[in-house]
Amino acid sequence: MKISTKGQYGLQALLDLAIYGADDYISLKSIAERQGMSDNYLEQLFASLKKNGLVESTRGAQGGYRLAKPSKEITVKQVLNALEGPLALVDCIIEGKESQCDRFECCVTRVVWQKIMENLNEVTDAITLADLVESYKNSKRSAGIEYYI
Repeated sequence: MKISTKGQYGLQALLDLAIYGADDYISLKSIAERQGMSDNYLEQLFASLKKNGLVESTRGAQGGYRLAKPSKEITVKQVLNALEGPLALVDCIIEGKESQCDRFECCVTRVVWQKIMENLNEVTDAITLADLVESYKNSKRSAGIEYYI
């Protein structure tokens, strides 16, 4: 399993939104400039994030995107699932796809994949955008850079 640029850029862009946006609407262009990303690509990602209830948008001169709920309520798992779909090492551990494998009932290695996925889900579900914002602030402090929102 490898997280694609959708997941990587999407998480990075949402973190940017959490750091610089607070409750304000932020344009994708400004996020793209700060993060060195294509604003066209971000539009595609933010459409999925909006569809999954993680961001909301408004049009107009002061338009843009903001988080749909507090950063402490948005987990890395939610972001990755919105952009990548269900995370799985192998298809047979995806809910609803178990029957696609002829050896599902007797497969010993399935237990390994399930344990790895349980741990991955536990970790990604435990880390919130607020945690990442705090890590960002701490990294700025340790580098001797003042940080203000």
